[in-house]
Amino acid sequence: MGVLEDKTRARYFYKYLSKVYDRVNAFVFTEPMRAEALELLDLEPTDRVIDVGCGTGFGTEGLKQTTDNILGVDQSPHQMAKARERLDERELLGFTMGDAENLPVRSNTFDHAWSSGSIEYWPNPVQGLAEMRRVVKPGGRVVVVGPYYPDSWIGRRIVDAIMLFYDEAEAEEMFQAAGFEETRHEVVGSKYKSNLAIVSVGVVPEH
Repeated sequence: MGVLEDKTRARYFYKYLSKVYDRVNAFVFTEPMRAEALELLDLEPTDRVIDVGCGTGFGTEGLKQTTDNILGVDQSPHQMAKARERLDERELLGFTMGDAENLPVRSNTFDHAWSSGSIEYWPNPVQGLAEMRRVVKPGGRVVVVGPYYPDSWIGRRIVDAIMLFYDEAEAEEMFQAAGFEETRHEVVGSKYKSNLAIVSVGVVPEH
């Protein structure tokens, strides 16, 4: 487990990172990458969607281009404060404090679920994915954007010590373990610039 795959350390980390997060994130998960990922969610204007680990609201902002029916959930009050600065909460379902591995939401509440830039900090990503599946109605989609595993062994050694990075095979293992049967995984971004993300889609089973 990486040093930031710990809830207490992650909250402390984001207390300070929240001040510059958006400037840093602009080089890691860009607006074109977000647009590619959102295409896989295939939102409709009437859809209700939960943004798990919404952070400063970068993903929420992308979701809002299609629907206002968004609930943002995050464990960091500092990140959420930035999200409230970015977006008018009154135009959304709102923002609420919560843990991705124990979402404060009833089952079968949302049409779809989204998470970007969050799964890499979850101590138990399979539990987080299972929670997203639980709160989404049967047939709905769960889309998760995470950091793609580096090709070089040196890069892998470094990122493994910090947080979760993964490839398509590991993504499939996590989604299957969380109870998804229909899945797909795509890599978005620029390999030349080394800012790659893996976008995973799981369809909530009908049964």
